[in-house]
Amino acid sequence: LKVGLQNHDRFFIDEVTFSKVDTTESSWYLDSDEGVIHIVLIKALRGEVWESVLLGAAEAQSDDCGTASSSGFVDAVTKEEIKKDMMLERFQEENPAFDFRGAQFNGAAPEPREFMGGVRYS
Repeated sequence: LKVGLQNHDRFFIDEVTFSKVDTTESSWYLDSDEGVIHIVLIKALRGEVWESVLLGAAEAQSDDCGTASSSGFVDAVTKEEIKKDMMLERFQEENPAFDFRGAQFNGAAPEPREFMGGVRYS
């Protein structure tokens, strides 16, 4: 991911993303009221859990305990919650007649991308 000004040789952000990004679905927009650029990245591999958006930030900010920092690096507990949420979303998509609101996992959630044949694209 590179973010910078046109006709300048330096970038504000020049980092590798955690995994592949679908560039055709990703976008950005400028909020002129706030003076902020919003970047929306869409994962190329549906169901994949990212530990951070940018690899450099995750590697630089993680400590020996593997806990989260202000960089957006996901700690182990948060990663497990993300996996559980993704599995429930997957179950809901695959079984629209069922209501999974309030459903919970006991123990560790499996990897959503690999569980029972993986995520299907619709």
